[in-house]
Amino acid sequence: MVNITYGALQAAAQQATGQPDDPFTIDPSGTDMIVNLAGGAVASYDPGDIAWILSCTALVWLMIPGVGLVRRKNALTLLMLTLLCMAIVSFQGYSLAFSETGGPFIGDLRHIVMRQVLEQPVPQANNKVPAIVYYIYQNMFAALVPAVFIGAAAERGRVLPACIFFFFWSTCVYCPVVHWIWAPEGWAFKLGVLDYAGGGPIEICSGVTGLVYSLFLGKRRGFGTSILSFKPHNVSFVIQGTVLLWVGWLGFNGGSTFAANVKAGLAIVNTNLAAGMGGLSWMLLDFRLERKWSAVGFCTGAISIFIGVVAAGVSNLLTTLKGFFAFDDAMDIYACHGVAGIVGLVFTGVFASADTSATDGYTAIAGGWLDGNWVQVGYQLAWVCAVWGWTFVVCWILMTLINLIPGCKFRTDEEGEIVGVDDAECGEWAYDFVHIRRDVESTSGMARVASHHGNREAAHVQHAVEEHAHGNPIVSGHEESAPTTANGSDKEMSEKGNEGRGSHSLATVGDQRL
Repeated sequence: MVNITYGALQAAAQQATGQPDDPFTIDPSGTDMIVNLAGGAVASYDPGDIAWILSCTALVWLMIPGVGLVRRKNALTLLMLTLLCMAIVSFQGYSLAFSETGGPFIGDLRHIVMRQVLEQPVPQANNKVPAIVYYIYQNMFAALVPAVFIGAAAERGRVLPACIFFFFWSTCVYCPVVHWIWAPEGWAFKLGVLDYAGGGPIEICSGVTGLVYSLFLGKRRGFGTSILSFKPHNVSFVIQGTVLLWVGWLGFNGGSTFAANVKAGLAIVNTNLAAGMGGLSWMLLDFRLERKWSAVGFCTGAISIFIGVVAAGVSNLLTTLKGFFAFDDAMDIYACHGVAGIVGLVFTGVFASADTSATDGYTAIAGGWLDGNWVQVGYQLAWVCAVWGWTFVVCWILMTLINLIPGCKFRTDEEGEIVGVDDAECGEWAYDFVHIRRDVESTSGMARVASHHGNREAAHVQHAVEEHAHGNPIVSGHEESAPTTANGSDKEMSEKGNEGRGSHSLATVGDQRL
C-alpha cells in the first residue's frame, strides 16, 4: 500500500534514505507530496510539477490526429490509423525502454505490464515526478511517432499489416533507441549525446521509418504523371492539424524538463519561434517557384521546427529528392521529420549552452562548440548514424517478414486504390457526399479497372455522371461541383464520363478521386 502524506521534506535532496548519513525531517506545513518508499526512504514531489507534466501529456496527445494531407477518399483511414497507434503502443514497451536494471542496449522486463510503476521516483526525470506520471508522458511520445510515419501509407496502405507493424516497430525500433539516449544505462546517454526532446527517437525514427514504408509500398497509382494531382482534401483541415501540432509541441518540449521551471518556459519560447520562422521560410521558398502564398507550405515548414529557418530551408530543398530517386513519400515525412531531426541534432552540438541547460537548476553539460566542447558534434553525428542505420535496417526486415504472412500484404490492390482505402479497408467515409468533376477530370485517361468496392453508392455515382453528360451541373449533397479545370471542357468531360458504360459503369467513375 502506498503511504502518502503532505508536507515539506527537509533533506539534502528530493530523496532521502533515512540512514544516519542521510537524515531527513518533514515539515507538516508544506504542500509537497511525500511518499514513503521501501526501506524507510522517502521521496518528495511538487504537485505543481506533476500537474504541469500531466497537462503537457494532454497537449502531446492532441498532436496524434494532426494529419490532413490526403485526398477525401483516403482521409478516414489515415485518421483511424493514428488512433490505432495510441491503442496498440499504450500497453507495451515501457519496461524495454526505461527499466533501471537494463543494459546499454535495451531494458529488461522489470516493469512488464506496468509492474512497480506507481510512486517510485524516476532518475532520468531528475526524480521530479513519480513513475506513473513519467510513464503516461512517455506513452504519448511512443504513440506519436507511428502516427507521424504512417502518413507514408497514405492512399495505398492497408490497416491490418500496419497494426502488426506498430507493435513490432515499437518493440524492436523505438524501445532500443529510446533506451540508448533517455535511460541512464543507455550507451548514448553515457557517451554524452545531447538529445533533449527526441531528435533521434522522434524525428529521425519517424522520418526514416516513413522512408522505408514509402519505398516498400511503392508509388501510388498514377504518381509522377500529369494526369493525377495529389492535393489535400481540405486545406483548412491542414491548418487545423498544424494548430494541433503547434500547440502540442509546446507541451512536448516544455514538458521535457519534467518540472515547471525557467527551462520549460525557455523551451516553449524557442519552440514557438522556431515554428513561426520555419513556416515563413518554407512559404517563401515555395513562393519563389509558384508565385503563390501557400498555406500548405507554411504548415509544412512550421512542423519542421527543430532548428527553425535552417531545418525548414534544408527540408524544403530536399523534398525534391523523392522526385530524383523516384519514391513516393506522400507527406514528405522524411524531408520534414528525418532531415529536420538530423539538422537539429548536428546544430545542437554547435549551439548547446551549458548555462542555458542549467536553467532547470540541476542539468550540467559541457555544452557545444560555442562553449569550446569540440568533440560534441562528433558525438551527435555518431548518434545520427546509429539511429538512422538501426531504424532503416530493422524496419525493412520487419516489413518484409510481415508482408509474407497470408492476408497481411501492406499494399491494397489496384481496385482498392481506385475507390479509396476508406471504402476498401473500412467501408466508411470521412464525408457522405461524392465530389465528381474535379476528381474524374484529374484521372481521365487512366486505365479503367472494374471494381466491386463501393456498390452502395454506385447508383448515385452513375446517376451523377449521366446528369453531367447531359450538361447538368453535378451536385453532391448540398455542394455544387468545382469549376471545370484546365484538363478539358465540359463537352470533353461528358464524353469521358460516358466512356466504358456497361460492365465498367462504376469503373468509369472508379478512377475518380473521391
